[in-house]
Amino acid sequence: MTELRLILGDQLNSRHSWFQCCRDDVVYLMLELRQEMSYVLHHAQKLLAILVAMRDFARHLQHQGHRVHYVRFDQPDDHDALETRLDALVEHYQATSFQWQLPDEWRLDQQLRNWSLKQTIPCQSADTEHFFSHRLEVDEFFKNKTQWRMESFYRHMRKKHHILLDEQNNPVGKKWNFDQENRKPWHGNPPVPMDVRPKHDHQHLWQALQSGGIRYFGADHAEALRWPLNRFEALEQLNHFIRHVLTHFGDYQDAMHREEPLLFHSMLSFALNTKMLDPREVVAAAEQAWMDGRASLSAVEGFIRQILGWREYIRGIYWARMPEYRSCNHLDHHQPLPSWFWNGQTKMNCVAHAIGQSLEYAYAHHIQRLMVIGNIALLAGLSPSSLHEWYLGVYIDAFEWVELPNTLGMSQFADGGLLATKPYVSSGAYIHRMSNYCQGCRYQQRLRHGELACPFNTLYWDFFQRHRNILRSNPRIAMVYKQLDQMSTEEIKLITARAHNLRINLEYV
Repeated sequence: MTELRLILGDQLNSRHSWFQCCRDDVVYLMLELRQEMSYVLHHAQKLLAILVAMRDFARHLQHQGHRVHYVRFDQPDDHDALETRLDALVEHYQATSFQWQLPDEWRLDQQLRNWSLKQTIPCQSADTEHFFSHRLEVDEFFKNKTQWRMESFYRHMRKKHHILLDEQNNPVGKKWNFDQENRKPWHGNPPVPMDVRPKHDHQHLWQALQSGGIRYFGADHAEALRWPLNRFEALEQLNHFIRHVLTHFGDYQDAMHREEPLLFHSMLSFALNTKMLDPREVVAAAEQAWMDGRASLSAVEGFIRQILGWREYIRGIYWARMPEYRSCNHLDHHQPLPSWFWNGQTKMNCVAHAIGQSLEYAYAHHIQRLMVIGNIALLAGLSPSSLHEWYLGVYIDAFEWVELPNTLGMSQFADGGLLATKPYVSSGAYIHRMSNYCQGCRYQQRLRHGELACPFNTLYWDFFQRHRNILRSNPRIAMVYKQLDQMSTEEIKLITARAHNLRINLEYV
């Protein structure tokens, strides 16, 4: 009697009920599959980090006394596809039953469900025991409502889990949301705490990946991989963030700076999305920091909202709308990504820095992703699906359930407003206000048209002009069209001509 249990690469949850006791009749399967390394082109550090974390987790389970069958990508075998691997292992162990934890990616969910239906042994899925909400909770919450809004679901989750509430079940501080207080630029003070993430040397694994013909992009930093790769390191990072960084997170969460790529962000997203950390313990630690007087309510609420509100809501959008969501393209944008997405070589300082940082570290924080890279992509009319694949591959914390709605919905307005109530675009003024990127840039931040005008300015006004028929009725951007209507016909012509030139020559901007 042998039961096989599959653990995927983003299911490294040592506190799962599966592992409460050791059973001789259970074998845990962990598979390094080339299909998972190549379904999009991945950043080198993402490949390294996931493989190292998987191997470390397997050693942890074995140390606890569990039976683990681990298959490495470079082991000679004719069974590389998930289904053929599982067929071979079922036969090898003469398995009498099979279990798997529910994948967080629709593609894998379908693969496993379809495979299980063909089996002659009992097959059963199990919850990952990770999220605050179940897959369809967002869909069920908005079932009879006319609009889907994250804020409504966030308040529901606060009440359901009694987080940052007083004894009367009202929000502490008498406000649900302190977002208006969390939009300050950073000019050098307070100082950014030291980056205490560990340095891992994985040059041998990197050589094996290269020898195995695995395609990748970005800097590998195999000699000093700077990410928590097991639960112990993730808890150390959480403790550092709570003690030394959280207090300033709220004020500067939207700030950008050329010399400080991390600023006051937690660097916990990879550990959370691979389930080394439980979001409950992260939220509880932040709430306790406020209760102990070690962080302001605005900082703590802003951080908790990202996890309890946005993260759970995004996942709910994903499972409610897949697989159709992947093909959304409401504004009919189809332009391919220019080469500077792969090399960072553009004359726009902000874009060069944000993309260059992404290629160097497999990381950029949410405002760099949304208001610099996503902003220029939407304004220029780049293909949402191509941008989705780039985001999914480049960022170490990007898994499709969280990345796809953020990219297509929040960033590119490709879902027509389900996720975001208006397109998240801005002129160069926002970037100038929230960063020091404009200093020394070839382009002039105040100009709307002309060879030296900031491309964000030109493309911003042209974007609303081009999509006037679709966007004009949106009340959240009425002021934009009021300003646009006040421009002279001559200025509109100059903006339109320059924008057209920018879009067809985007490679050279």
